[in-house]
Amino acid sequence: MKQIIILCSIIFMCATQLSHAQSIDKKLMENAKFSGADTHNQHYKAIYQLDSNNPDVVKKAFRNIKNVLNDPRLKGKIDLELITFSGGTEVMLKDSGYADALKELIDKGVIVAQCSNSLQERSLKKDQLYDFIGYVPSGNGELVIRASEGWVIVKP
Repeated sequence: MKQIIILCSIIFMCATQLSHAQSIDKKLMENAKFSGADTHNQHYKAIYQLDSNNPDVVKKAFRNIKNVLNDPRLKGKIDLELITFSGGTEVMLKDSGYADALKELIDKGVIVAQCSNSLQERSLKKDQLYDFIGYVPSGNGELVIRASEGWVIVKP
């Protein structure tokens, strides 16, 4: 009798493990079929905040913006803004080396703007920055306003 109970317990444990393994396999197969969220809205809006002058972060921000612009689900359905403040202010300096990258974003329809507060804090004048960028009174204010309008805030 004891042997039958042990044998039944072993069979039950094996069946449970097999069922669990099959459940995991099913979830893995379902996950492998996932191809991203569907776009249900007519239009999307995102603002990218750049508050760092770290070249890796700057390049990541530009790459992230290009990637979203090239997402086939969002083609023709997205407004983008890049707002720089704090350390990101250095990206907008005429000698930063980012002129071509910024112009490329603007050419693709991205609004590129600088926080005026950061200029004041850093004792910078607008003529030290690229002449093709826009300005906002405060970067954080821009983020707050855009967020209240339903814009997604992205921090690379």
